[in-house]
Amino acid sequence: MVKEGFELKTTQPAAGLADFVESFWMIRNDSANAREIVVLPDGRFDIIFSVAANQPFHATLRGLDTQPDQASIPAHMVMFAVSFKLLAIEYLLDIKMASILNEGRLLPPGFWNVTADDLGDFETFCQKTTATMLGLVKTGIDNRKQKLFRLIYASNGSLTVQQLSDSVGWSSRQINRYFNEQFGISLKAYCNIFRFRASLQQIRDGKLFPEQNFADQTHFIKEIKKFSGVVPKELAKNQNDRFILLSALPKG
Repeated sequence: MVKEGFELKTTQPAAGLADFVESFWMIRNDSANAREIVVLPDGRFDIIFSVAANQPFHATLRGLDTQPDQASIPAHMVMFAVSFKLLAIEYLLDIKMASILNEGRLLPPGFWNVTADDLGDFETFCQKTTATMLGLVKTGIDNRKQKLFRLIYASNGSLTVQQLSDSVGWSSRQINRYFNEQFGISLKAYCNIFRFRASLQQIRDGKLFPEQNFADQTHFIKEIKKFSGVVPKELAKNQNDRFILLSALPKG
């Protein structure tokens, strides 16, 4: 998406990172004005490298979002980022995200050896960070966890906790303990976020009714408003492209 000095671009990861990385993305605001946006919950966490005309280069770790958040992209800013699936927390980065739910924290200088000079070319950035991450991936992944996340993503969060538990042979009690300790939310809460995200494409296509296993229209409207702050009709209008996650989706 390129519009009025504002550019948004995404690309997919290499096959070897498919269980850990959802996408790479970049935002470039070349205009003289800040861009006001709304960040929507999307079931992922991000490492964002950014620099602006009046701000130093820095790297930020952004935790899971469970609610919409107003944000501003300063003038003359560029951001290159990696969006991660949850399995990456344990098997690529070895961190716990529960303490930064709906928040972010600065990463130490020199993280992954990325510098401001690496924000000049998006493709080169993706290649450099891919090589770094491939060297960090751990072996011996728990098959239950790998299967669990693949089922959540493939079903767009529509399976119940019990269905997921039965499918992977892991008790729902243990799964919820794992989710709360690692990510700060329950499995059901995460699935609800992912179901909301899956609904964004249909909303962008003007389909303002439930297609992702919502109980009924009332439930659909309630959940969309909970995670976006507005009803489906207003979200679909996406005035001034402020819902940037929606803007990034292809038109149906």
